Amino acid sequence: MRKMKCKLSIIVPIYKVAQYLCKCVDSLLAQDILSSEYEIILVDDGSPDECPKICDSYADIYDNIRVVHRENGGLSAARNSGIEIARGEYVMFVDSDDYIEPNVLDALIERMDEDNLDVLRYNYQNVNEHYEVFNPYRAPKRDVDYSEKVTDGEDFLNNRLGQMCYAWAFIIRRELLKDCIFKEGIYFEDTEWTPRMLLKAKRVSSTPTIVYSYLWREGSITLPDNPIKRKKVLEDKIALIRGFVEQRKLVKDPIWFEWMTSFITMTILNMLAAMPDVKCKPYLKELEDLQIYPISIKREKVLSHKIKTIMANLNPSLYCIIMRITQSLFRNGLNYN
Repeated sequence: MRKMKCKLSIIVPIYKVAQYLCKCVDSLLAQDILSSEYEIILVDDGSPDECPKICDSYADIYDNIRVVHRENGGLSAARNSGIEIARGEYVMFVDSDDYIEPNVLDALIERMDEDNLDVLRYNYQNVNEHYEVFNPYRAPKRDVDYSEKVTDGEDFLNNRLGQMCYAWAFIIRRELLKDCIFKEGIYFEDTEWTPRMLLKAKRVSSTPTIVYSYLWREGSITLPDNPIKRKKVLEDKIALIRGFVEQRKLVKDPIWFEWMTSFITMTILNMLAAMPDVKCKPYLKELEDLQIYPISIKREKVLSHKIKTIMANLNPSLYCIIMRITQSLFRNGLNYN
């Protein structure tokens, strides 16, 4: 039997999610471990709606719920605030519009203890705003390996992570986070943080058990829905690649960094294809200066994607022009296969 101590800290960053928050917190309470064994840290990131009151109302009732009220600083800053005060041996992150399945925490903690893990990745499902399970992509978990083999962080990164860079997909030994906090003020903070975290881990594994439900809703912070946001998204994507270029120097096999560099570069080029040529040039120049071409096609399984990547390697500027023309034709009602 486990000793009565705080085994797990669940950190929940909160901002303008009043209609979803209760479902999230209720799911964290509907678990199969004693309240004395885990704490729920609700980080109110200066939310202007009813979220602060909702947080306080839960803390008034439940002894294992703690609330942090802070000025708005973004998702990373809120998570870092939670890390600073966490007392659990392990840490989980749950976004405040998502929720976890009932009675899943005991098995996660047992697995961390029994296999002496630094990190355990668990499975998830996508849900819509009616909480119906659905797959937004044809292959939402491409190249993700949920086998239970224990390995080191670099091997896990290269062979089992895929594109699954979500902080909420892991339970992590808290000691690992002492010098591995989230970078603040950026989009794609999970993608920047996940490889850094994994490369510090000596024992990593997965479970195929679905633990987490990720809510797809309008207003996602990563959707480039206006010019200012698009500019920020582009700048942060290029910053991600810049970081990967440096990190790949620290590993024996940089295959994951090469793959993700290719994936992110193609998303950048596809965004640029929707912009006027004059606005594209500075971003194309930045990519060229990073000396990332030719980008990898090793893990690309879709033939059309391989062809596009080869085109981008031959001439990124020309690729953008071709994609721009193609998009224009589609908008004008022409259908090309």
